[in-house]
Amino acid sequence: MLTPDTVSAAPPLVGAHVLLTGGAGFIGSHLVERLCPHNRVRVLDLFRRDALRKAGLHEHPNVELLTGDVLDAQAVKRAVADVDVIIHLASIAGVDTVMRMPTETMRVSLLGTAAVLAAAHESGRCQRFVDFSTSEVFGRYAYQVSEIDTTTLGAVGEARWTYAVAKLATEHLSMSYHRQFGLPAVTIRPFNIYGPRQIGEGAVHHFIVRALRGQPLHIHNDGSQIRAWCYVDDMVEGTLLGLEHPNAVGESFNIGNARSAVTIYDLARRIKQITGAPGEIVFTPLDYVDEVMTYDPEQLDAIEVGAKWTLMDGMARLNTALYYYDYSDYQAFYIVGIDTITFNTDATSTGGEIELIMNPIENLDL
Repeated sequence: MLTPDTVSAAPPLVGAHVLLTGGAGFIGSHLVERLCPHNRVRVLDLFRRDALRKAGLHEHPNVELLTGDVLDAQAVKRAVADVDVIIHLASIAGVDTVMRMPTETMRVSLLGTAAVLAAAHESGRCQRFVDFSTSEVFGRYAYQVSEIDTTTLGAVGEARWTYAVAKLATEHLSMSYHRQFGLPAVTIRPFNIYGPRQIGEGAVHHFIVRALRGQPLHIHNDGSQIRAWCYVDDMVEGTLLGLEHPNAVGESFNIGNARSAVTIYDLARRIKQITGAPGEIVFTPLDYVDEVMTYDPEQLDAIEVGAKWTLMDGMARLNTALYYYDYSDYQAFYIVGIDTITFNTDATSTGGEIELIMNPIENLDL
């Protein structure tokens, strides 16, 4: 049984040469941030979205940036040639983007992953291969799913499911390389990750940005869709355990926070209360299928990992980060949290270090 008391910190990865494909994205940037102090980190990315630069990580002496496409087999081979660990994140993500580009979505996932796996196998030195899949492999009604539950394929012809179908295929391919060739592969399925530096779509980030701007919060249909939200720090912790723990090889892991499951309507209501935003909640019709998405972390017992961040604490921290880094000219009404947090930022009028004494969450009527 996973509780906050059973959470173990990820053992440190030290002195390794790590490749992250798609490492300039939201989750990738946080992994780079954790890995680069004690490892050499190489990022292969097209840099169409670049969270590394926003965090200043592009200038870190241990970080090497390679502009390249995972569909380019030669570029992949060069990137993989001398690395010890590979974290494969490169993909087309976001429902709206997938709906617009279903063919490219499948090509990047299927052909790109095949290229990275082949290069990892041919190099002969890959000590751990972590393939990022998706919670959507469980289909539309992924309610309290565990790793041993049956995956579900969406209806053929619905572009919405091209991403999930391709990711499920790459899970099988990764595990095939493990069984046939002994490649130490691990599959990670993120469940609704949110946090600072999130790029593009994502309800928590999207709602908080709109709230801080005083804009309405738009909810699809009646807002009864359920999500289990996981703060990015917990996602990083689980991924690092997948990199290091011997029991992780040959396994798939759902990483999320089952205790932070709420409806989209309740999420919007909580964000309005955290930010004190004046914008209204507006219901709009949705023209594609949506899903229920929570999970039951059964397989995670094998590597002793659990979520440390509650939904309210994570949203409060994200609200604070967005306010000071992106919207310093907007007057937020509340900043809530549980700690005294120090930020180094030049986004304020002082341009220096500021200390935030945050209001306790229990004082809010939630």
